[in-house]
Amino acid sequence: MSTNRTYAIIGGTSGIGFALARKLIERGDSVHLGGRSQDRLTDALLTLGDGASGQTVEITEKESLDQFFATAPLLAGLFTPAATYKTGSFSEGNLETSEQLFKAKFWGQYWAVHAALPRLAKHASILLMSGAASARPIGAPAYAACNSALEGLARGLAVELNPIRVNCLSPGTTDSELWRNRPDNVRKPAYEIWSTLNLVQRPATVEEQAHAALFLLDNTNMTGSTLFSDGGYSLR
Repeated sequence: MSTNRTYAIIGGTSGIGFALARKLIERGDSVHLGGRSQDRLTDALLTLGDGASGQTVEITEKESLDQFFATAPLLAGLFTPAATYKTGSFSEGNLETSEQLFKAKFWGQYWAVHAALPRLAKHASILLMSGAASARPIGAPAYAACNSALEGLARGLAVELNPIRVNCLSPGTTDSELWRNRPDNVRKPAYEIWSTLNLVQRPATVEEQAHAALFLLDNTNMTGSTLFSDGGYSLR
């Protein structure tokens, strides 16, 4: 049944964001997509059809976020999976894998929510995205800390912004374009290792992650929560 609402997805041109956009449009909603690449955005809009609109946006630039939401309609929800970053060890002391990581993944989502506020409906739903390293880090402590910070941000925003609901999706390794575009000698060993570290013994699919995201956007009793869609990785 059509719900006829509009959702903004920053990072909606591929991966989990695009899979969620497809689900929303299939049920009769509309999506307003943001992505860094004009070519990928154009392709995504053509694939999704009449229910989709969008424009390019750089999540690490506050002015770009403000421009993106200035043209958005009234929004029933926001999902912010977009981030490009690198991870590394603490001992390396590398700014790109520490401070720049936070700029892309934490501060990008933080300011995206802030820019969206004037366009969010009274009972809108916000969904941030962290990662299962928050609960079970294996190296890359800045990355683990960033994910934990996002989950804390969701709790804090849920309190301050209510009745708007705010939750966080914490996925594990997912078989998305991000991984498929990497060389076989990088992707396959990573999948094999991940399969030994979680309970379902495989990476997730983007469809599974999009289903989890949709649940958090829709369930009106969920706020301030983090959903670990990690195949049981955080339990091992």
